[in-house]
Amino acid sequence: MPIRAYLLIEAQAGKGGNIVSTLRRLPETVQADRVTGPYDVICVLESDDLDKLGDLVRDSVHKIDGVTRTMSCLRFTA
Repeated sequence: MPIRAYLLIEAQAGKGGNIVSTLRRLPETVQADRVTGPYDVICVLESDDLDKLGDLVRDSVHKIDGVTRTMSCLRFTA
């Protein structure tokens, strides 16, 4: 079963749309949406490898123009 991460993203004003469109181009992205509340974007990522998932967040997501902060929540399976 793939590892699923729910990525909560804070964005600079006016950058949410660019962040969502960039995330949707990543092959690991299951879903990416703009939302209201304390976070501006929520993204669901999947990978078969936890290290790859961490690398993806560090090397790709954090470098998207307008991303100021992220919080990753990993899904646990029984």
